Amino acid sequence: MTVISTPLVTEMILRYQTGMVNGSPVIRQKSISWLKTDTADEDIYEVAVALFELLDYPLISVTRNNRFELIEE
Repeated sequence: MTVISTPLVTEMILRYQTGMVNGSPVIRQKSISWLKTDTADEDIYEVAVALFELLDYPLISVTRNNRFELIEE
């Protein structure tokens, strides 16, 4: 059985800290979907860092999520 993998969507997931509550950090998450599937990892990271340089919140992490469709040939 041969399976064909077709890229569907790439998503950038940004985690950032919005403040502190009772001594614990408040972490939020924002997802940006429908990026080009062939976008380089470095480009995604650089865009995330540039976006958060404009905001008052520190960027905690950047995650890339790729989704594929798998079909049997």
